[in-house]
Amino acid sequence: MSKVVSNTSNLQVLYEDNHIIIVNKRPGDIVQGDKTGDAPLSEIVKEYIAEKYNKPGAVYLGVVHRLDRPTSGIVVFARTSKALPRLNAMFANKDAKKTYWAVVKSPPPKKQDTLTHWLKRNTKQNKSYAYTSEIPDSKKAILEYKLLKKLDNYYLLEIDLHTGRHHQIRSQLSSIGCVIKGDLKYGADRSNKDGSIHLHARKLSFIHPIKKEELSVIAPLPMDSVWNHC
Repeated sequence: MSKVVSNTSNLQVLYEDNHIIIVNKRPGDIVQGDKTGDAPLSEIVKEYIAEKYNKPGAVYLGVVHRLDRPTSGIVVFARTSKALPRLNAMFANKDAKKTYWAVVKSPPPKKQDTLTHWLKRNTKQNKSYAYTSEIPDSKKAILEYKLLKKLDNYYLLEIDLHTGRHHQIRSQLSSIGCVIKGDLKYGADRSNKDGSIHLHARKLSFIHPIKKEELSVIAPLPMDSVWNHC
């Protein structure tokens, strides 16, 4: 596995080879272009590849999955057209194991539990609402959490996703009274100064789409006073 490297764009690369590149997204970065017009992470990674390997012309890069803008952590990109459909299928079939860390204000009802909800997305609000039983146009959402550590004023949870729904972790944790630090949209009493929320895609394990070897990557935490105590 390659070492963490940085370029002039402060890009933190966790792993790279000829077929894939995995980076540690900073809170505030967008993975793919949107209406804001801000430079997306995908373009920064293309620039990094072009610069490092002295590639003339357009650089191929396939977006495999996304993280919410205020969230940090692992993002995988495909560097070849051969790898992209295989990675897409892997993520769609939940063959990639994702583990997140979240800092929440209140203690969870249990030290560990499995949460099952039905999430309904409100596109105008860009928000998902969690229900305890199925309602029209809702999608089943399942996650497991466990309490890792009690901090001075917060609690550190580890979350394993069984499904991949819109704002799933944010919505489900909020529904049990465990609002993520800084997440105003889901009930936090105040925002973080940098606009981030304390949700981090910490670990990802999957079978390499070409090499067929297991690959496991851990993303270092953002640098701030709360994460530093985790």
